[in-house]
Amino acid sequence: MKGQTLLLTCLVAAVTGFTACNNQSASKEAAADSTAAIPAAIKLKEEAVTYKDDTTTLIGFVVYNEASDAKRPGVLVVPEWWGLNDYTKSRARQLAELGYVALAVDMYGNGKQAPTPDEAGKAAGVFYNNPALIKSRVAAALAELKTFSQTDTGRVAAIGYCFGGAMVLNAAKMGLPFNGVVSFHGSLAGVNPNKDLLKAKILVCHGGDDKFISAQEEAQFRKGLDSIGADYTFKTYAGATHAFSNPEATAIGKKFNLPISYNAAADSASWQDMRTFFARIF
Repeated sequence: MKGQTLLLTCLVAAVTGFTACNNQSASKEAAADSTAAIPAAIKLKEEAVTYKDDTTTLIGFVVYNEASDAKRPGVLVVPEWWGLNDYTKSRARQLAELGYVALAVDMYGNGKQAPTPDEAGKAAGVFYNNPALIKSRVAAALAELKTFSQTDTGRVAAIGYCFGGAMVLNAAKMGLPFNGVVSFHGSLAGVNPNKDLLKAKILVCHGGDDKFISAQEEAQFRKGLDSIGADYTFKTYAGATHAFSNPEATAIGKKFNLPISYNAAADSASWQDMRTFFARIF
């Protein structure tokens, strides 16, 4: 991601993670598991959904288990800066198999994707420079998620990857009513936390070898949340680089000469940590 290093200096897009905790015992949480609610029968229903943010048409992707009529938590999935692609949809399917209504979010509008770092940097930069747009775009997706009869509108969360991680963290800090948000190798830069606005619990999954997040940025992020007594957990996975959860990251890194790679251990551990987190907040 050529332009990414520049973007990250300002308010960038994308990163990985995991380890340290904030006032929480990982060992206690490990006993919880959201799979308890998974129905025996699974028949996934998936479809493109069209909705609006002001005058911008957005094309998301929703998936849920139609074998069950039960109300269930809803989860937004905000993509990497490449846009809503097959990887994002695969994560939505995984969430649906766990018993959630999952909506993969179109951040750019009209289903636009950004296949190169230059294109992705320009598209993502618009959001890093306009926090209000982050809030409105994520809010539009949340409103759409709540329209589905299967969604328990009182139990909603958002997860995001790289650029998407930054988006869900900032949306939560700006007051969107999530029970919790999870950032997978996301940028930690953005708006300052406000105790009157931030109500969501936070899980940050960060790569120990992420080259896009400085120690200063991490310290500033933690300090901000600590200053308002936020409920957050920050986990760092040793040896994991940026984009560690994406199986295609190694190939993408080689193609564009980026310091990113897939880390199966960190991918598995972070997904389990998300499930444990969801069991707690829901």
